[in-house]
Amino acid sequence: MSLSTRVAELAKIAAPRQYGQVSRVVGLSITVSGVIARIGDLISLGEDAAPLMAEVVAVDGSVCTCLPLGEMTGIGNGTRAMSTGAPLRISVGDALRGRVLDGLGRPMDGLSASLSGLEEVTVEHTPPPALLRQRVDRPLSLGVRAIDTMISVGRGQRLGIFAGSGVGKSSLLSMITRGTTAQVTVVALIGERGREVREFLEKDLGPEGLRNAVVIVATSDQPPMVRLRAAFVATRIAEWFRDDGKDVLLLMDSVTRLATAQREIGLSAGEPPASRGYPPSVFAMMPKLLERAGGGENGSITGLYTVLVEGEDHNEPIADTARSILDGHIVLDRRLATSGHFPSIEVLESVSRVTSSVTTREQQALAREARQLLAARREVKELVEIGAYVSGTNPRADRALQLWPALEGFLQQAMDERCTGEAAWDALAEVLSSGAAAPAGQLESIAVPA
Repeated sequence: MSLSTRVAELAKIAAPRQYGQVSRVVGLSITVSGVIARIGDLISLGEDAAPLMAEVVAVDGSVCTCLPLGEMTGIGNGTRAMSTGAPLRISVGDALRGRVLDGLGRPMDGLSASLSGLEEVTVEHTPPPALLRQRVDRPLSLGVRAIDTMISVGRGQRLGIFAGSGVGKSSLLSMITRGTTAQVTVVALIGERGREVREFLEKDLGPEGLRNAVVIVATSDQPPMVRLRAAFVATRIAEWFRDDGKDVLLLMDSVTRLATAQREIGLSAGEPPASRGYPPSVFAMMPKLLERAGGGENGSITGLYTVLVEGEDHNEPIADTARSILDGHIVLDRRLATSGHFPSIEVLESVSRVTSSVTTREQQALAREARQLLAARREVKELVEIGAYVSGTNPRADRALQLWPALEGFLQQAMDERCTGEAAWDALAEVLSSGAAAPAGQLESIAVPA
C-alpha cells in the first residue's frame, strides 16, 4: 500500500463524524434529517454494532429520503443516522467463480464468510462508448438446438426470453448455463421464490453448471432496494470479467420483477404513477441497466433477460420496453409447455436481430427453409385436424406435414442433453434433406414437462 493511500485512509478514519436522526418512517421510506449525503450514498441507521444500511434515493437540503437494505424493525423517530459518504461497494475477481452471493454481493453459500483480497468496486459503471464496442459478428452456442439454429445468438448480443409464469423459463436458463460455450456465466435470480433457489442450484444448475458460474440471489421477500441492487451487482461482476477479456454470459430472471422493485422504490420516493402504475424511473432504469451488457473493447457480455409477461400480454409496458431495447426475443408458448414440448420455444414468434452477422449463407438458407415449413404447417394445421385438407393443394404444406415428426423432434431437447452449435446445424440439414424420419440417435421426439 502506497504512503498516499495510507494517509488518505488515516485521514478518513480521523475525520469527525456528523450524525443526524430519523425524522419520519412511512411505508418503505425513511426520512433522515441533519445528514449531508448524495444520491446513491449509504446511510448507517442505529447503533454501530448492528446498523441498518439504507440507500439515499432523494435529497432535499439536509433531509434525505432513504430506502432500507434490510428489515426496518426497531427503526423509528430519533434513531441515530450517519452517512458513510460512499455508495454500495462489492468485491469482484476470478475467485467468485462457483460462488453464490446475495443481492448486495455478500457470500451466502457457507463456503467462506469473507471475500478479502479481491478488488472492490462500486455497482455503478459506465457502459462502453458506442464507437468502441466490438461488433456482434461471432456466434455463441447456448447448447439448445432450437436457439443455436433458428434464433442464432452472437457474442455481445442482448436477448429477451418472454413467457408467462410456469412455462419453463428457469429450466431453459439452467439448460443454457450447462450447455453454453461462454467462458464465464453470471446468473441473477431477482425476486425468486425462496423455495426454488436451492432447487435451481442443486437440481437445475448442478455442480457442473455452478463450477464456472457466479449466482446472485435476491428472493421475493427481500426489500425492493436489495432486489434492485442484485441486478446491478450481477451486471457489475459480468463487466469485470468482460474487462478482463473474457466472453461472459449474463442470465437475469427476471426483468419484470426488477421493474416491480423499481416501481415500489419510485412510489415510495413520491414519484407519480404513469403507465399501469409504473413511475417514470422504471423506464429510465431499464435502458441504463440493459445497455451495460454487450461487447466491450476486449471481451463481451451476452445478456439473456427473462420477461414475465402479465396475463400472456406480450405488449404490456415492461415487455414492450424490453423488446425495444434488446437485440431480439425468444417467446415461450404455454400450449407447447402443457403438451410436453420442451423447450417450449415458439420459433415463428422469436427473432434474433444479429442472425445475418453470425451465420453463413448456407446456415441462413437452412433456417429460412425450416421457418417456411413451420409456417406452412401452421396455416393448414386446423384443416388437417378436421380432415378438410386435400394432399397436393399446397406442395410446401405437403412437405411440411411430411417432415413435421422430424422437425418436432429436432426442436425438442431433454434438459440433460448436450448439443454443440456445429452438431445442431448438421442435424437440421439432415432433417431437411430427409423424408419423414428423424436422424437416428439424435432427434428422438422427447416429451419433457416444462
